[in-house]
Amino acid sequence: MTVTVPSPDLHPGLTAMLDRVGERQRHDFGHVASDLKADGSLITACDRWSDATLVEGLATLYPQEGVLSEEGDRRVPTSRAFWVVDPLDGTTNFTAGIPYWAISLARFEDGVPVLAILDVPPLRQRIVAVRGLGAWRNGKPLSPPSEQRHPAGCASLCSRSIGVLQKLPEQRFPGKIRLLGVASLNLVSVATGQTVAALEATPKIWDLAAAWLVLSELNCPIRWLVRSPEHLEPGADLTQADFPVLAADRPETLERFLPWGEALVG
Repeated sequence: MTVTVPSPDLHPGLTAMLDRVGERQRHDFGHVASDLKADGSLITACDRWSDATLVEGLATLYPQEGVLSEEGDRRVPTSRAFWVVDPLDGTTNFTAGIPYWAISLARFEDGVPVLAILDVPPLRQRIVAVRGLGAWRNGKPLSPPSEQRHPAGCASLCSRSIGVLQKLPEQRFPGKIRLLGVASLNLVSVATGQTVAALEATPKIWDLAAAWLVLSELNCPIRWLVRSPEHLEPGADLTQADFPVLAADRPETLERFLPWGEALVG
């Protein structure tokens, strides 16, 4: 018999902070201009405000724990416990008027995520995962995708990984391709049963930190294709660090998609 663990109660201050940031993002959606960052990606005033609000809020709620964020300090904190923040994952969607983006928070202890929160403001969904306890969406427990059937067979690629289709011209890609435009949600789509596999070519630690724990708690196999983000070195600058990854709903699916993962980095 499966034992259902109730959804954990987040710190009230953390919940209030996420609600505030999500509300501001919904308000700004469709009404913001974007700038180019040095790496060619987009950023808006809402990204900056969201990042500052989350980083300052976490510093107040958890003063002994450092924060690594996409728009702020990208060095691994030296504290035993620390947070990894992506204030608005999917800025291109956000600025283009495509209503699909996420707020990603993950708390690390001893080098691995122990709490993950993925907030999806346009859908008013909040996914929470706790190491060893499971994952929930809007308070309802999520079941491992290996326990479900996926007749559609969709697979999520990022824009930088789609080139693998040309590297294996003699092989048929084993899924219907979807490009969601949000790295964290690309990966979590596997855990929630929307896709059977996801391939990300250049995710940063802030893109994957929360999704990593959600996948792990729902028994989704993960293959780090170049290097693993486990046990990050304190003080390391992760600005240029990519962690190519393939995630799947079950081991046999991972093996089926692995040739494309290997082609991506090979």
